[in-house]
Amino acid sequence: MKKQFKILVTARRVFDRNFAAGIGVVTRRSASTDIVAGLTLAALGIPEVMGYAQIAGMPVQTGIATLLLPLIVFALLGSSRHLVVGGDSATAAIMAAGLAPLAPAASSQYVTLAGMLAIITGVFLILGRLLQIGFLADFLSRSVLIGFLTGVGVHIAWQQLPKMLGVASVQSDLASISWVTAGLSATIVCFVIAARLISKRIPAALIAIVASIVLGAFSDVSAHGIELLGDVPSGLPKIGFPHGAWSAMPHLWGVAGAMFLVILAQSAGTSSAYANRYRESLDENRDLLALGLSNIAAGLSGTFVVNGSPTKSEMVDDAGGRSQLAMLSTAGVVVIVLLTLTRPLESLPTAALASVVFMIGVGLVDVAGLRQVFRMRRNEFFVAFITTLTVVFVGIEQGVILAMILSVIDHLRRSYRPNDTVLTLAADGHLHAVPLHDGVPISPGVVVYHFSASIYFANAERFRDEVLALTEIPSATIRVVVVDASGIADVDYSGGQMMLELIEQLGERGVQIVIANAPEDVRREFAVYGVAALLGENAYFTTVSSALRAFRST
Repeated sequence: MKKQFKILVTARRVFDRNFAAGIGVVTRRSASTDIVAGLTLAALGIPEVMGYAQIAGMPVQTGIATLLLPLIVFALLGSSRHLVVGGDSATAAIMAAGLAPLAPAASSQYVTLAGMLAIITGVFLILGRLLQIGFLADFLSRSVLIGFLTGVGVHIAWQQLPKMLGVASVQSDLASISWVTAGLSATIVCFVIAARLISKRIPAALIAIVASIVLGAFSDVSAHGIELLGDVPSGLPKIGFPHGAWSAMPHLWGVAGAMFLVILAQSAGTSSAYANRYRESLDENRDLLALGLSNIAAGLSGTFVVNGSPTKSEMVDDAGGRSQLAMLSTAGVVVIVLLTLTRPLESLPTAALASVVFMIGVGLVDVAGLRQVFRMRRNEFFVAFITTLTVVFVGIEQGVILAMILSVIDHLRRSYRPNDTVLTLAADGHLHAVPLHDGVPISPGVVVYHFSASIYFANAERFRDEVLALTEIPSATIRVVVVDASGIADVDYSGGQMMLELIEQLGERGVQIVIANAPEDVRREFAVYGVAALLGENAYFTTVSSALRAFRST
């Protein structure tokens, strides 16, 4: 009996460690709150993911299916209690741009390609977990992400205008606008805006969709030029591997790579925000694996790439949901919708769905965020704005690539020219940083130099030049340079070679260089490069103050 009990306890521990961490302990009160939040997510999120299917160029039922198997997989395997995984506007737009040259939207070949793309993206996410390359998402800075999503929003909204106006092209067919269709679109847009102004909790998109379905079902709107959605197959998604996309694999890898980066940045940022808000533990590696498996589940169930959604996560949080149990209840509602409620969708005017998607696009345009970046960090604003223009006028994939390149360039620019200072003693006896050009000795013959970046090939010469310049202060004879290395996290090979040359140059001038506050990794790197041997045994100090005491006594 004891043996069986131990087996059960062990099995429970294994289950708790590997499954349902995002659900946690369930009580009657928490369960009822989470279930209500899940029903709220279904009411608000289903119209939204139908819109994402429209953005992705996929059949509308595949959008609903993103809230089924992928959602369940993450709910059971992820560590975040709050992240909602499902269809997403940014990844849907990237997918549509990437697959457009390969097959007609919503065709069987297109759906096959979308499934294969989801599986490849899932594999990339799992490899990202195994190879620990999730840091790549850090190269999409928050300001650049604002610019990227703003560009995606403009792109999405512009794409919906032809369906909202009942024309094939806005540029060439404005003279043949269907005013009835345009009137329906304008009514829905105004209603959604008004509802949001009253309360964000009003399911405006759901009300608009239901009212439009009733209009399409009980009036002859087709006779007035309003196009209906048409056949929407019912039933649960069929599980199977998407065959027939092998020839497009090289192209799909590039698209999957772009989505991989966006998913990393968006999902990690969202889950971290909620973990910090509620002071909960978060296993980002586990979530990365769960996101990968969710995307594989999406591909096998005939839908498209899924992502951690900030908007849907906020829907659940606003409704009081505090665990993945809410998402499981949403999946239950989705099962009912797919089995019994797809037929009414056939009467949905396409202009109504396009209007809902249009408002999703408008919601992504973060003018307030761009204005804030402009006010606080002008150079980052221009990087974000260039990203926006690239997404709108060149392409979404190119926008992702440019966003990364610009983020890296901006980072290199700052690390190449760090805000270096000289430390002096203030009147209260504490160390005080002053601009480098002041070159003030901290005590007779001693100057303290603070370098605030890692030393690498791009800024190594700058380090050398600044140290040499400090030894040439006209009003003082410098015999010791104390390098405050607290801001140096790493020294590459070029930096190591520069240090060897600098020590010899300073020696020729009769100047000694010593290191204070060096992290253990930096001391280890100095030892490998031979810098430590050239400096000597007594050249390391734990603090700047201890270095100053040593040279005052000499």
